[in-house]
Amino acid sequence: MAEPPTRELFYGRRRGRPLRAGQRERQTTLLPRLSFVLPRSGRLDPAGLFAEPPREIWLEIGFGGGEHLAEQAELHPKIGFIGSEVFENGVAKLLGEAERRGLANIRLYPDDARPLLAALTPRSIARAFILFPDPWPKARHHKRRLIAPATLDRLAAIMTDGAELRLATDDSGYLSWMLDHATAHPAFSWTARRAADWRERPADWPATRYEEKARKAGRSPAFLRFARRPRPTA
Repeated sequence: MAEPPTRELFYGRRRGRPLRAGQRERQTTLLPRLSFVLPRSGRLDPAGLFAEPPREIWLEIGFGGGEHLAEQAELHPKIGFIGSEVFENGVAKLLGEAERRGLANIRLYPDDARPLLAALTPRSIARAFILFPDPWPKARHHKRRLIAPATLDRLAAIMTDGAELRLATDDSGYLSWMLDHATAHPAFSWTARRAADWRERPADWPATRYEEKARKAGRSPAFLRFARRPRPTA
């Protein structure tokens, strides 16, 4: 009997160092209150995840240690935030920030983002972030890169007209890849008008530990912003 096809991964390991006692406790008590599973219907209206309907829904795919997501959620209490991350230690760090800051406007999907993207209803996301994803630098692994036509197609479907897509990387090869794919997609337009628009992090874009690590290593991060073009009128 033939073996089933292997599912291509867009991420690396799921676990790092053993969680500390406080982190394990939050995994047991806080994570069930903030996380969700996808409905059997295959469709998810993200506004229904929150006790009070948010003004908008923002989505971060691969939030890492959660510092960007936590800061944005604290700055925008009327916005509902959805974060997806497979790395257990990153989820644990975000739970600690959510508890410390008293954040009630975040919901977590601690798994591969692709099923989430497939389930979200059309025109439900007003802003999306994919910050410092794994660049998969070896040529044979480029097919694992998250920024690809299939991902951009799905983002185009779930984002509202005029919604903003924010991408960041410190890998020059992946930067070229991101620009090639995103600018070629008919649903997105690059908003940069001068070099500083992508070389400098905007004031409303909280820093992450990945950016700090890149700068310490002598790498210059790039900050890309794309707008979801308005859909054609009938």
